[in-house]
Amino acid sequence: MLEFTKKILRGVSFDAQLFQKELYKSLKMLSDVEEIKRFREWCIIEFGTRYPMIINKAFAPITTN
Repeated sequence: MLEFTKKILRGVSFDAQLFQKELYKSLKMLSDVEEIKRFREWCIIEFGTRYPMIINKAFAPITTN
């Protein structure tokens, strides 16, 4: 599921709204804590310079728990 999610985000990364929508959908599909951590790291590496606020906001509830 993680690889599919990455593929989707790469495909919609041209548009901030689509990226945000798909990022939130992706987080709902992932349940394993380690998988979510790896996904967060990947998002930061791939899109951290383009969408830092979207990424931080999406992962904030997860990282504060």
